[in-house]
Amino acid sequence: MKQRPLDIHSNDNTLFTTEQCNNHCIMCCQPPRKIDDIDHYYQQNIKRVLSAPKDLPLIALTGGEPTLMGDKLFSLIRLIREQLPNTEIHILSNGRKFADPEYAKALKLAGDNKVMVGVPLHSDYEKDHDIIAGSKGAYNETILGLYNLAMQGIAIELRIVMNKLNYMRLPQMATFIHKNLSFVTWTAFMGMERVGFADTKSTHIWIEPIEYIPQLCQAVQLLDDFRHEVVIFNIPLCLLPEQYHPFAEKSISDWKNKYTDCCEQCRLKEQCCGFFATSTQLYTGIKPY
Repeated sequence: MKQRPLDIHSNDNTLFTTEQCNNHCIMCCQPPRKIDDIDHYYQQNIKRVLSAPKDLPLIALTGGEPTLMGDKLFSLIRLIREQLPNTEIHILSNGRKFADPEYAKALKLAGDNKVMVGVPLHSDYEKDHDIIAGSKGAYNETILGLYNLAMQGIAIELRIVMNKLNYMRLPQMATFIHKNLSFVTWTAFMGMERVGFADTKSTHIWIEPIEYIPQLCQAVQLLDDFRHEVVIFNIPLCLLPEQYHPFAEKSISDWKNKYTDCCEQCRLKEQCCGFFATSTQLYTGIKPY
C-alpha cells in the first residue's frame, strides 16, 4: 500500500503499519491480508517520521492491526516522541493484545501521556461482538485490554461502528459503557464506509443511517445525560435531528471526503462531515438545509 506524505495541513496523517489483522471484521473497509509486511512498513515509517514536519499536531498508527508489530510498535513510538515531541499519537487497534498487562505497561512507558488508543466495541453482548469481529474470544480480550489500558492511565477512544447486527442495541451499549467502561475518554459512534467487506457483504451488514438514527440518538442522549463525552462520526448533519448536531464531527479524512451537488445549496456544508468518496454509494435521505 502506497502511503501519502505527512502534511501539516492534512487532518489525517497516518503511518500504515501492516495489512495483517487478528480480527476479520465483517464490515472492514480494508480487508486484512496474510502477508509478511511488518518489517517493510516499519523501515518505511522510520524514514517518514525522520522527514516529518516537526509541528504535526497528531499522527495515527493504523493497519491492519498495529500491535502485531510486537515490540517494534514501541520502538516506532519512541522515535516519534524523540523526533516529534509535541505530536500526539493515536493508535487504531482492536485492543486484544493489551489483554497482556505487560504489553499495556510497555505502551505507557513508550508513549507516556502522548498516546491515545482507539478501540472498537461492536456490542455489549459477547457473541455479537465476536461475530462482527470475525474472531471467537475477541470480546473477552478486548474488554480486558481496555481495563489494562485504563490501569496504565492511557487515554481511550471507544469506537462503535453502527451496522445491521448491532444498531438495535445501541442504547443498551450506552448503558453498558456507563456502568462498565466509564473510564474511556470519549465514545465515538461511527457511520460505515461502504467499501471492502461493508460493500461485498452488504446484504448481511449494511444499514442506511436513516434507519438507525432513533437508536443512535437515544444512545448519545444516554451517554450525555450520564456526563460522558460522546461524538458522532461520518453522519451528515441533514440525517440528524438538529439537537444532535453539536455531537457531530467533521470526521472524514480530507483525502477521501466529498460532497454532493445538493450539498452546494446547504447552509451547513462547512460544518458537515460530508461523505466518503471511497464508498460505492451515498447514504439515502440526503437533503440541503
